[in-house]
Amino acid sequence: MIRQFNAKEFGSICAELSEKDEDLKAIMQQHGLPPMWTRPGTFQTLILTILEQQVSLASAYAAFKKLKERLRWITPERLLSLNDEELRACYFSRQKIVYARDLANAIQEGRLNLKKFVACTDDEIRTELKKIKGIGDWTVDVYLMHALQRTDLFPLGDIALVNSLKEVKRLPADTTKEELLAIAEPWRPYRTVASMILWHAYIKKRGIRIQG
Repeated sequence: MIRQFNAKEFGSICAELSEKDEDLKAIMQQHGLPPMWTRPGTFQTLILTILEQQVSLASAYAAFKKLKERLRWITPERLLSLNDEELRACYFSRQKIVYARDLANAIQEGRLNLKKFVACTDDEIRTELKKIKGIGDWTVDVYLMHALQRTDLFPLGDIALVNSLKEVKRLPADTTKEELLAIAEPWRPYRTVASMILWHAYIKKRGIRIQG
């Protein structure tokens, strides 16, 4: 079954979660509703998500901005027109050059069609995206959450999310992934929105500025 949320129902989902969980309620009482972080379901969005892997948001956006300045609009064809040196000048690591090129080639060759994802289940999308070098569960989760507004993702590969959950729930550092998933279980089928509330707490607590 395909479940998506939209801007019209985002506030009511947040309200429903606040009724289920006092800690989520406290976050929103202190900081207000989280932003409904969305991105278009495009190649450009997947490139940004790849750049965000295992680095700070600031580092990822610096590389993304540099690439956009060079290409204006990031398409498979335009990215493939750049050589290694030109991509390194956009702050791409050696690994991320490989990942970006494999993604671009898959789209150009018709092995991957992002437009079809609108009608695909989360599992179907996960299977297709993970065929691309460098795309794992975290990248798929972020794409499903932000580009396709799927409702029930809880990416335990996201350090900020995990740390925020531990802080909000006052959990020990060695809390297992199974224990974290058990805490998130009552938030189904809206764990994506619960994640956004937890990210909101993390960002506000640290004064992080999110760039667009």
